[in-house]
Amino acid sequence: MSRFREEIGEQPLLASRMLADSRGAVTAIATRLRESKPRGFVIAARGSSDHAALYAKYLFGARNHMMVALAAPSLFTSYGRAPSLDGQCVIGISQSGAAPDVIAVIEEAARQGAVTVAVTNETDSQLAKAAELVLPLGAGPEQSVPASKTYVASLLALALVSQAIDPDSSFEAALGQVPPALAAALEQETELDRLVPALMGPRAIVLGRGFNFSTAEEIALKLTETSYVLARAWSVADFEHGPIAVVEPGFPVVLVDGRGLVSADLESIGRRLGEQSCRVVRLLDGAGEHSDQDTVSLDSGLPEELTPLTLAVLGQLLAHRLALARGIDPDRPRALNKVTRTW
Repeated sequence: MSRFREEIGEQPLLASRMLADSRGAVTAIATRLRESKPRGFVIAARGSSDHAALYAKYLFGARNHMMVALAAPSLFTSYGRAPSLDGQCVIGISQSGAAPDVIAVIEEAARQGAVTVAVTNETDSQLAKAAELVLPLGAGPEQSVPASKTYVASLLALALVSQAIDPDSSFEAALGQVPPALAAALEQETELDRLVPALMGPRAIVLGRGFNFSTAEEIALKLTETSYVLARAWSVADFEHGPIAVVEPGFPVVLVDGRGLVSADLESIGRRLGEQSCRVVRLLDGAGEHSDQDTVSLDSGLPEELTPLTLAVLGQLLAHRLALARGIDPDRPRALNKVTRTW
């Protein structure tokens, strides 16, 4: 078994551990934010962590009614023209805590007097040292180059912060159901083999919307780095504003659907693409009958806000199965290292 697959399988236990162990750090962050009353969040991240930041954009916006901006680290590094961060809470997300450009954003935010938070798997990292507050992922060593458990842990960490800022009993109960929901996603592994033939390359499109736009981005990255399929993600809304022109008969499209308020949009684009003879496959989490051979679904019972966790696991498993089918070692993508240091 590859390390990538082993680490995918660790996620239910990791989620249980985070729910038990992160309360102190999460409470400290929420307390500090209530004291400082930030106008919004600025989040710095790269790679998979940037997709977690995109998730936070929807989560903090919908649950906490706060604006979220995704930082442009190059303004802080290459251009040396950092914007004003007055009144913002600045979050850096990096599994290694070693991304120089993310660290630069946090260091500048601290210099300007903003509240700073590091979400990282390495509590003794430079990022953690630069931030006022640290939320450890506690995922243990992630040895496979493609991120799996640290990505889902980042999503869960952000959801815990959101809940701590604005407590809600139903959302708290849903967070408690994340570990068994992730376990249920793992049980769908062999079902995903039905989708593999459509994605054998050389290209694919992954579509989501709302909370699962971030999931579409992450799945596209996983397909690209583990299987060398050139996958591109779009929000359904943006896709219909021009990129849809690229499709043709047989073109593979993955729909990622958390069965929430935007589900009708995904169903609509699925029908439209089917009418153009595209090869449409679906990853779904939500109630309903799904007998289509090109669909893999589960009903975790989680609210739409938390389905990016289960759907990310399905996407990771799909990427793993596709890599095996293409004869590629997912642990060692060519030209990639575990820690990427960009400035």
